[in-house]
Amino acid sequence: MDPAFGSLFWGKMLSAAGVWTHNLVAAVVVFEATGSALMVGLLGVAMFVPQLVLNPLAGKWADRGDPIRQVMIGRIVCLVGSGSLAIWSMLATDPQGLAAALPIIAASGVVGIGFVVGGPAMQSLVPSLLRPGELSIGMNLNTVPLTIARIGGPVLGAFALAHLGPTAAFAASATTHLLFIVMLLAVTFPRPKQHAAGTDYRVSAALRYVWADRPLFLMLLGVSIVGFASDPSMTLAPSMAAELGGGTSLVGYLSAAFGVGAAVGLVAQALLSSRVSAGVTASAGLWLMVLGTAGVALSPWTAAVLGCFAVAGVGFSWGMTGLSTLVQSRAPDEYRGRIMSLWLVGFLGSRPIAAALLGSTADLVSVRAAFLVAAAISAVVALLCRARVLNRPGPVELRF
Repeated sequence: MDPAFGSLFWGKMLSAAGVWTHNLVAAVVVFEATGSALMVGLLGVAMFVPQLVLNPLAGKWADRGDPIRQVMIGRIVCLVGSGSLAIWSMLATDPQGLAAALPIIAASGVVGIGFVVGGPAMQSLVPSLLRPGELSIGMNLNTVPLTIARIGGPVLGAFALAHLGPTAAFAASATTHLLFIVMLLAVTFPRPKQHAAGTDYRVSAALRYVWADRPLFLMLLGVSIVGFASDPSMTLAPSMAAELGGGTSLVGYLSAAFGVGAAVGLVAQALLSSRVSAGVTASAGLWLMVLGTAGVALSPWTAAVLGCFAVAGVGFSWGMTGLSTLVQSRAPDEYRGRIMSLWLVGFLGSRPIAAALLGSTADLVSVRAAFLVAAAISAVVALLCRARVLNRPGPVELRF
């Protein structure tokens, strides 16, 4: 494949891992400083609300501007967010309560802005970097960095936090964005394609297109629920660890269990991809997330909870890979940036909703009730996203 694809692939994996590392470390530090799952939820709101507000605009920029420049700007903003938090952590003298939570929430909001600025551009670049005959494998590979980052980032964050402390963990997160910038500068990317005269670049045009294509709409809804149902493994992990009588180490084990399950799911999906359609993979993944999330709520033993986190992780990999491949395959070139911005709105923008809803449920009722709420909402969407609906032929054909 094109060296530019490799640079984007590895850089995207590094940078996304940095964002998830930042997220896990920030969540644990805020919970330890405040003891509130709701405050951890507000952290998620600050980090991912920019997805809801800015993503459609970022997708429009990607369709009509310079995607590589946009990716670069996004990485610089993320570097500033995590880097400033590393400096604050080094200088602060054991802050507690809001004195600790507010700076972390503010810096996390900066990271969220950086991620949204570059996100749609990163996704829309992929087809232009693939040669004829590489589209199918390229689309599958394109889902790997974010999935692997979601798996490995929290695990690395928990390890760094437990063994090196928050300053080093935030610094490591900032370093991933710096490395991505270096990788972007090291290769030459193709010039952006010129679309036909009269192309409608309005966000509303992409929204109308998605609304008219029901399977595409359901794919994006499914991506949203993958993000929603994966949030408890981050936002509620500290509360669940406390419920089970564990500490920071157990938070790391819970995140690791989800990550191991996701890794196993990724390998299994790769082995089955030639025999199982993307629609079947996506539908099965959604139901596995429902099963794992409900199992966490109902399991009284730590070992069983770890196993259910792993099941949810398998579902995450399958759902993410299947749905993302379907969306990329169905999106036309002239709408791709904006449609992939909706993909990011779904996957990342659903997290503030999940964080606020589930965090408040955990504080007001119980952490197990919060997991049950997540499972119930996920089950409704899984019923809608049946494989035969997702695999239905559409107006946009997959070109090999």
